[in-house]
Amino acid sequence: MMEKEKSILKTLAPYNSRQSSRQMHVIPLLISSILSSLFLLFLSYYSSSSSSSSLILSHSAVAHADFCSGRYLYVYDLPDKFNFGILRDCQAIFPWVDMCPYVANRGLGPHLNETGSVLTGNGWHITNQWVLEVIFHNRIRQYECLTANSSQADAFFVPYYVGLDTGRHMWGHNTSLWERDALLLELFQFLKLRPEWSAKGGRDHFILSGRATWDLRRIDDIGNQWGGKLLMLPEVKNMTVLLIESNAWARNEFAIPYPTNFHPSNESQVVTWQTKVRSTNRPWLFSFAGARRPGQEGSIRDQLFDQCLKSTRCKLLDCASAGSNCDSPVTTMSLFQSSSFCLQPPGDTPTRRSAFDSMLAGCIPVFFTPHSAYTQYKWYLPNNYSEYSVYIRDDEVREGRVSIEEVLLKYSEEEIGNMKEKVTSMIPTLIYKDPNYKLDSVRDAFDVAVDGVLRRVKSIIGN
Repeated sequence: MMEKEKSILKTLAPYNSRQSSRQMHVIPLLISSILSSLFLLFLSYYSSSSSSSSLILSHSAVAHADFCSGRYLYVYDLPDKFNFGILRDCQAIFPWVDMCPYVANRGLGPHLNETGSVLTGNGWHITNQWVLEVIFHNRIRQYECLTANSSQADAFFVPYYVGLDTGRHMWGHNTSLWERDALLLELFQFLKLRPEWSAKGGRDHFILSGRATWDLRRIDDIGNQWGGKLLMLPEVKNMTVLLIESNAWARNEFAIPYPTNFHPSNESQVVTWQTKVRSTNRPWLFSFAGARRPGQEGSIRDQLFDQCLKSTRCKLLDCASAGSNCDSPVTTMSLFQSSSFCLQPPGDTPTRRSAFDSMLAGCIPVFFTPHSAYTQYKWYLPNNYSEYSVYIRDDEVREGRVSIEEVLLKYSEEEIGNMKEKVTSMIPTLIYKDPNYKLDSVRDAFDVAVDGVLRRVKSIIGN
């Protein structure tokens, strides 16, 4: 048996050797096959995951594109001398006021830290009424639908600080007409060479001035006339122009609110302020903050002073008296918060910033000419002015044919309450948010202005 077994083993040896060799080759092949399968599975998963990720990104891009469709803005990157360069020369903006503190902090001015019980928490500044160009420019730089592709833009913003520039050359201060107009004329030479302007002749362009229309309507270059001539240039007739006070008969001019001292950085600041305004006790029926204008033709301020002084229901803040502190937001807001109605006669022009300060305080404005509000801020104020304000004709006051107190006493508590609530509900769209923060949940005066511009451009040039 042993010999026979050895013979069998010898016979099988070559076969066993081949089998062993084959197994040695098969095992790596099996491992390689398994690894290949796993790699293919990984590729399949990665491809699927990548595809899903791309799909998510694609949906996100589409969603953003849909949101911004018809809302894209292109902001010209102008040389500094047209905007920020003017701010560096801030001491020259007005001859009697150092504007440097007011153009700081993106145009908001110094923080107002000591607000006492009159104001609430953060969001308050000492903001100059002429700095809207700076605030608006900084707000638009955070606009959610900016584009660097001019062919994609629906409207084009020209960030030239025309009001601040013009202010440097008025009031007998550097009054050479050539110097006064130099930067303005250079700007439009630049614009007319740009393809963005040529495409529509400027009809899809807009510009903003932090001054009233009357400061930018110099008719000719003869003598030493007042103001600049932005609004008299033929090219500007095609543009949309935003101003703190417009010419009601100019079809391309639109008034937007004066800047107030309140610039919230979050929604809670707005809600907290509105809550305070609604709950404030108002012991005075009406009030007036301002100064007499004895030398101003047609002014009714003397009559307002006299009527207020004779009334036990009126509180007067004479801004011409020593120590009145009318420039303090705490002083003026304290007065407006304590009053149900606030008298808002014309100032140097029909409009005045005080109207917006008083509405911010929840005080019902009393106007004496339609051009103080009704023909001006059409994008912002209700068409039915009686919902939020009182109108008393200035000629009746001037001629002594009306008692302001008697007119206001005719309003019932319910009517006054409804009007105050309307004014309070309007507050968010009458203020400018802090451009240092992105606050999408609150629609402010800037947002209303941009929407108004886009509607106008679309109505002019179509889709």
